[in-house]
Amino acid sequence: MSNEISEAQVRHVAKLSRLKLTDEQINLYTRQLGAILEYIKKLNELDTTGVEPMAHVAPLRNVLRDDIAGTGMGIDKVLQNAPDSDPPFFKVPRVLEDSSGA
Repeated sequence: MSNEISEAQVRHVAKLSRLKLTDEQINLYTRQLGAILEYIKKLNELDTTGVEPMAHVAPLRNVLRDDIAGTGMGIDKVLQNAPDSDPPFFKVPRVLEDSSGA
């Protein structure tokens, strides 16, 4: 187990994050974060000379399709599952009072 992170540090981060953690959780997270830091330390031992930094592990490409208009579903099918409707409209509960002027 690593001594890289202390329970006091975990408590401090939890307080900053406004998390209420039990003593058991503090102990668990201290061990887990220590294991993560140990793994990072191991990764730092790798020789990365000549390896370019990258923002993403997979090559990025534009996956958008052409915007082609198609036939719609039709008013009856669209309103089929609506809780309340007055074709061709959806009926929704009023959210503004009559005195709002809207």
